[in-house]
Amino acid sequence: MNVKDQYLKFFESKGHKIIPSSPIIPENDPTVLFNTAGMQPLIPYLMGTPHPLGTRLCDVQKCFRSNDLDAIGDSYHHTFFEMLGNWSLGDYFKKESITWSFEFLTSVLKLPKERLAVTVFKGNNTVPKDTESAEIWMNLGISEKRIAYLGEEDNWWALGSGTGPCGPDTEIFYFRSEEEVPEEFDPSDKRWVEIWNNVFTQYNGNGDGTVTPLTKKNVDTGMGVERITAVLEGVNDNYETSIFKPVIKKLEEISGLPYEKEEVKRAMRIIADHIRAVVIIAGDESKIAPSNTDQGYILRRLIRRVIRYANRINIDIHSDFDQVIAKMFIDSYKSYYKELEKNENWILEVLHKEKEKFSKTLEKGLKEFDKILSKVDTEMNAEDAFHLYDTFGFPIELTEELAKEKGIRVDIKGFQEKFKEHQEKSRAGATGRFKGGLASDSEMNTKYHTATHLLNAALKLVIGPESHQMGSNITDERMRFDFPCDHKMTEEEKQKVEEIVNGWIQEGIPVTHYEMEKEKALKSGAECQFPERYPDLVTVYQIGEISKEICGGPHVENTKVLGHFKIKKEEASSAGVRRIKAILE
Repeated sequence: MNVKDQYLKFFESKGHKIIPSSPIIPENDPTVLFNTAGMQPLIPYLMGTPHPLGTRLCDVQKCFRSNDLDAIGDSYHHTFFEMLGNWSLGDYFKKESITWSFEFLTSVLKLPKERLAVTVFKGNNTVPKDTESAEIWMNLGISEKRIAYLGEEDNWWALGSGTGPCGPDTEIFYFRSEEEVPEEFDPSDKRWVEIWNNVFTQYNGNGDGTVTPLTKKNVDTGMGVERITAVLEGVNDNYETSIFKPVIKKLEEISGLPYEKEEVKRAMRIIADHIRAVVIIAGDESKIAPSNTDQGYILRRLIRRVIRYANRINIDIHSDFDQVIAKMFIDSYKSYYKELEKNENWILEVLHKEKEKFSKTLEKGLKEFDKILSKVDTEMNAEDAFHLYDTFGFPIELTEELAKEKGIRVDIKGFQEKFKEHQEKSRAGATGRFKGGLASDSEMNTKYHTATHLLNAALKLVIGPESHQMGSNITDERMRFDFPCDHKMTEEEKQKVEEIVNGWIQEGIPVTHYEMEKEKALKSGAECQFPERYPDLVTVYQIGEISKEICGGPHVENTKVLGHFKIKKEEASSAGVRRIKAILE
């Protein structure tokens, strides 16, 4: 039994309900490109919305972070990763959470407590020192010398806006080294690796730096599958665990090069990490394809980095090496994520088409490099180096390596300044997107969410009963809706859809919801495009006799508050899929 199964079985024995992983692409949340943490899909429930399965939950959540993209290649960073999580929504609190974490690590996973250490919140002007957590740890046998008190940067969790649930956390560390375990815990000692984080949201942030104690206190924990697997298998390199080892061996076979060589090691790690991430993103039911925007841009960047690094370790980029590695990951993850087997052909097609495109771009980039070098005497300037990076995807290492072969230096410092400026702009944009997604649903967001149900029902009448939602994206300004259709909608069809939706709005139809078993809900006629995404107990939203859907999002209580529905644009999304952008006036 692997660690994921052990984890779910353990917390199920403690009264937790197992919930399925939310999609890697957030549903109806335009503020983030991907689910970046185990708790992200559960924010509405952590903020007070009752969960249909109760107050004790656990899962294995698919996560993706692109802010660490340039760090991939070391022994522990990943773009896609899996997060083990267990939650208490106003149920148990610190004692149970800490005790069960300790029990799972020492009794189930058999980790020696002598190699464990923890951090707790040291307090500030507003919130006292978390002596409660420290005392629980000491009662479990953790030495006082193995408990470190740290500040807000390390042991405090809050929403980006500073308002809403917040609180201290306690992080669990494991001494991953063959050297003698130090008697005293030093959090800055890299031999200690964090393996689990337990967050206690016991306050409400008021937005002005002050907090108010919450009546209903939550527990939110997260433990990375890749990191804990490395600990259990006794390796210091995540890519030498059972998760990646077969793929690394296959890359050695394909390239004819050993993983032990440092220059080869980094390339193989990047290829393995990125193809795994591509499989998960392209395998999502949203059918993301490479593009120049949003998730499609990240997908394109991942594939192009795979091709670049494959080329560097003598892999024939025109071979099917990418398909071989992708199939290995599909086979190892499909038992957990059924959509990967269902969408295997799409995943492989996405890889193949983008690889074909980039092979030409790579050749153009090399020609541009030669063109730039023909005008250089001794040093390539920062502008040219960044142009190669930004336009042709050349990492600075590749530019520097190619230039060195010609006896030319590169203005690395100038490039890094330009790159840092580029990163800060990107990070500022990403931070804004992420913060926006953590607020409670706005009035307009809720209206648009309800309107997608009406649009879905109207399209069935106009386009045909086979029409259904394939994806949606909502902001306070508009809604976007994808559906299968083999033709561009005519003006008459668009007008008919608008008339039907506005007719239902004017009727003032009540929107009701109730909970029931998923199988019964489906048999009763409730629509659900991706039933595997939902737990066994679901919430069904019904709009009169017009629409009945399994859904978790916010809805209005009556259609009359929606205003006037208007289609602003209808266009192709991908082959056989059309996209409607609409507004409520």
